[in-house]
Amino acid sequence: MFTIGNFARHGRVSVRMLRHYDATGLLHPAHVDPTSGYRYYTAAQLARLNRIIALKDLGFTLQQVRDIVDEKVGAEELRGMLRLRRAELETAMAAAEARLVQVEARLRAIESEGHMPTNDVVIKSVSTIRVAELTATAESFEPQDIGPVIGPLYDELFRLLGAAGIAPTGPGVASYEDAPEGAGRITVHAAVQVSAPLQEGAFRILDLPSLDQAATIVHRGSMAAVLPTAQTLARWIDANGYQTTGYPREVNLECPENRDDWVTELQAPVTRA
Repeated sequence: MFTIGNFARHGRVSVRMLRHYDATGLLHPAHVDPTSGYRYYTAAQLARLNRIIALKDLGFTLQQVRDIVDEKVGAEELRGMLRLRRAELETAMAAAEARLVQVEARLRAIESEGHMPTNDVVIKSVSTIRVAELTATAESFEPQDIGPVIGPLYDELFRLLGAAGIAPTGPGVASYEDAPEGAGRITVHAAVQVSAPLQEGAFRILDLPSLDQAATIVHRGSMAAVLPTAQTLARWIDANGYQTTGYPREVNLECPENRDDWVTELQAPVTRA
């Protein structure tokens, strides 16, 4: 048998934690000396300790851990709980990764203030193009709200176009406007250039209006990291006596599988201030 100190060392946990597990009924000592009160554990109890720690690290409550290790939960239910917890952790990891991308984008925007070249900004007119589009509403114009909306929109749009036998004839064009319900919400238009008759239905085919004047700049990389490029464009617009009249369009010039290799033109509609 092991003293509580030795058992803690073998189990890579603290003595305080073992005492807590004893008090909560999760892991009682194999023997308690009636005179000294010393706790003693067996090597076989390491198996239960390992399960407790693993389940706790997965985020289960102590009550859930107790039910599982005491076999009050069946094998199939346990598998379902573990699958659910895995999905929750994967979602949390994806959200944390997305937040990290946004933090890095903000950091690059701060570091580049006053240093990024603006000679790549071009004022030009943009012609009318025919597009097929789907729309949805995002909670805000922040990247973490736009990304989860526009990605599925494009997936569904290309699926519908394939089913209808319509092939894209040009780049994708994402555009935005304030949603009718307000409260900072944004109507997201996910569109792609097509050559087909105008129509309404599962998706719309319409003529995207021309822009008399657009301040444009090319962004290279994932759209999750577009912030520094977008703010470079904004500073140029302000410094050169223009003002925007709407949200920038995003024209996908190149969209390889690796999003870090994407090439996107931002087209901000402008007028003289």
